[in-house]
Amino acid sequence: MTALEIVRIPVLTDNYVWLVHDATSGETMVVDPAVADPVLAEADRRGWRIGQIWNTHWHPDHTGGNADIKAATGAIISGPAGEAERIPTLDVQLREGETVRLGDHVAQVLEAPGHTAGHILFHLAEDHAIFVGDTLFAMGCGRLFEGDAAQMFGNMRRLSALPEDTRVYCAHEYTQSNGRYALVAEPTNEAIKRRMQAVDAARAAGEPTVPTTIAAERATNPFLRAGSAAELAERRAAKDVFKG
Repeated sequence: MTALEIVRIPVLTDNYVWLVHDATSGETMVVDPAVADPVLAEADRRGWRIGQIWNTHWHPDHTGGNADIKAATGAIISGPAGEAERIPTLDVQLREGETVRLGDHVAQVLEAPGHTAGHILFHLAEDHAIFVGDTLFAMGCGRLFEGDAAQMFGNMRRLSALPEDTRVYCAHEYTQSNGRYALVAEPTNEAIKRRMQAVDAARAAGEPTVPTTIAAERATNPFLRAGSAAELAERRAAKDVFKG
């Protein structure tokens, strides 16, 4: 089985759309298209035809391109069953433990409520990759808009248990601001200090900082490293008002 080609497409202010291609089958899909035009243009430039869209949750900056991409390509849209009413373009409703495929590459659906009530993740275990939407970020986690800290803590425990070489594809370039808070949350963590030096250098050069890995997050993410739901809640509340 050939490795997937995963292309990062920066859109809006700080979103990333992931364009994913399987060379063996010739199939292409998109994860969380905020907008359509840059995604269609990149696929066209590469000679790829988009056949699927995978949505992690209903927010417009993750689904805003659905309708136009579907109109242009006929793509089948798969996403969380729990948010079907909020994703009118949805064709396939997904629940915990179900799978979606791109060629021979299989992604297991993991339900991860917290940021939104029906948020899901797509874990491609054989590809050592996971698409996490707005649940996990580099050195951060999603705001608790529709869920609670206990749910997010459960998500963090589950993600932390994945193999350390798992590449984490999140949907935003938040690493620098997350890292500034991480330095405050864990001021004696030398791994965070070292990572922030690299992050600051990358951002100064206009370079992206994601995907990340489970290993990096275990070492430097104050939410993944929280010891309890109460500690995660305290850190999330602090990050929500952090001005650093």
